[in-house]
Amino acid sequence: MKNILLVDDETRMLDLLTLYLSPKGYHCIKKESAIEAIEYLESNRVDLILLDIMMPEMDGWEACRIIKKQWDYPIIMLTARTEKPDIVKGLNIGADDYISKPFDGDELVARIEAVLRRNQSSPSIITFQGLVLNQDSYELQFQHKPIPLTPKEIGMMNLFLTNVNKVFTRDHLITTIWGHGVSTEDRTIDSHVRNLRDKLRKAGFPADEYLLTVWGVGYKWIDAV
Repeated sequence: MKNILLVDDETRMLDLLTLYLSPKGYHCIKKESAIEAIEYLESNRVDLILLDIMMPEMDGWEACRIIKKQWDYPIIMLTARTEKPDIVKGLNIGADDYISKPFDGDELVARIEAVLRRNQSSPSIITFQGLVLNQDSYELQFQHKPIPLTPKEIGMMNLFLTNVNKVFTRDHLITTIWGHGVSTEDRTIDSHVRNLRDKLRKAGFPADEYLLTVWGVGYKWIDAV
């Protein structure tokens, strides 16, 4: 089941969107402000975001900028505005599509499905607090800036980010990253983790808060601090 985050300051609109989408098999998470939505994304994953533009405190354009800076979730903007400059503005700041109110339910579902298909056909992407790991190209970025990692360091990041909160022993890391039958000492793992932390810190990511040492066992990546 796909998780869709609905962000609109009107309760009636949130209920209407849920009424359209739930029968289609979508799990809807309703938030009445952009700030609440961003706080939710800090510790939860979604497949797509429906984001209203005209909201108090923080409008949809600003929310879209912040979300796209931290995560790679597809966003469809919802608004009563139909002027071309507003549409262009939304697309330029990272929105994947745009639909105007009032909208047809079938058209909304079709647009969601189209965006999800495009997203699925793109390279395998893992996002975490501004980190973006491309599993196909073996590239890591933080806030759109590349972090130069060795293949072994990329392998570690992939393992940690796809197994958040799981403790990995040094032996497990050796077997998974270096392969079976390879003679590698524990201190080699420690050295690679130390280098990985250092590169993440230099890029501005607080590595020490997320990549933790489990003394006497190994390492783990946690999802919250």
